[in-house]
Amino acid sequence: MSDAFSRRLLAWYDRHGRKRLPWKRSRDPYAIWISEIMLQQTQVATVIPYFERFLERFPDIETLAQAHLDSVLHLWTGLGYYARARNLHAAARIVAREYDARFPRRFEDVAHLPGIGPSTAGAILALAYGQRHAILDGNVKRVLTRYYAIGRPLSERAAEKELWQLAEKLTPHRRVADYTQAIMDLGATVCTRARPDCARCPVHRTCAARALGRPEAFPVRRPRRAQPTRHTRFLMLRDARDRVLLVRRPEKGVWGGLWSFPEYSGHDIRAYCAATYGVRVAPGKPWPMRRHTFTHFHFDITPIPVRVLGATGEHGQTAESVWYNLRKPPARGLAAPVKQLLQQLQSGSIDGAHGQVHQARSRGRGARISDLSGRARKKNL
Repeated sequence: MSDAFSRRLLAWYDRHGRKRLPWKRSRDPYAIWISEIMLQQTQVATVIPYFERFLERFPDIETLAQAHLDSVLHLWTGLGYYARARNLHAAARIVAREYDARFPRRFEDVAHLPGIGPSTAGAILALAYGQRHAILDGNVKRVLTRYYAIGRPLSERAAEKELWQLAEKLTPHRRVADYTQAIMDLGATVCTRARPDCARCPVHRTCAARALGRPEAFPVRRPRRAQPTRHTRFLMLRDARDRVLLVRRPEKGVWGGLWSFPEYSGHDIRAYCAATYGVRVAPGKPWPMRRHTFTHFHFDITPIPVRVLGATGEHGQTAESVWYNLRKPPARGLAAPVKQLLQQLQSGSIDGAHGQVHQARSRGRGARISDLSGRARKKNL
């Protein structure tokens, strides 16, 4: 059965596989590594322009290892899941230091690099070197869960263990690189989360979920819990030179390592800014609240424009804070809502001030931003 599965899948891939993707142009393990990390939780169409810009700026491991983290995060802005970028940078430094800037070939060495687990390690080694390793990313889990009609939620350890055993059994000993790409392509383009195109599937005749007549019932998911909501206020301190104060967020937590507006939860903004940043300020009227939705919670943000009175010089600027020049924006890693607010400050506009709904996709974590001053439209992003 396993041989028939791989034969049919490879025959389908030969005719319909996505062979023109930019990271398919060579077997360069560095390029494959970058693509595999970017493709985690992110669609191909979104990844392609980021991948091309990233490789143009950081063409090899040594260049990436020597780069400043801010440069890496700047190119990642908008792609989401920023821990991926931090891990890439950290892993590049390890490879440059311990492997002479050559991507390792041993599975154990690759799997222990920051941001790389067993499935990603297997995919890189299979695609780059043709090594036989099973993979189990989200697309593969969906394909196998439907093919075998696995009735346990994927969050259960028993289901995960069973899927790894099945993935290992089905992985052929020949054309491993093509098979690895084929099963990922099948999940991404045919055996999709919603409305799977079973008629086009090369293994539909032996698929248990299709035989049951309900492929969309798999994978089985636990009932979703109501998402909690966190609230914050962003202080948008702007001086007479069109500079805005940004602070670096802690490495762990929301938007770790990125630059953002100072958050404030007190009652006296004037006293806070004087004590913390050494400036006199005049707070303005708060802008409409914005919601940024992560996988597990909503993040409601109230931006508050704050005019800085008098000259600021370098007051408040440290290694963890900077006066960001709106006229000549520097290369900084910014979270999507921060980048959007900076653009509004540059243009002098406030979208949604009259109740108009604004939504912008923040790629990764399935996040979205919406202006809550009006009636927010529900949209799957």
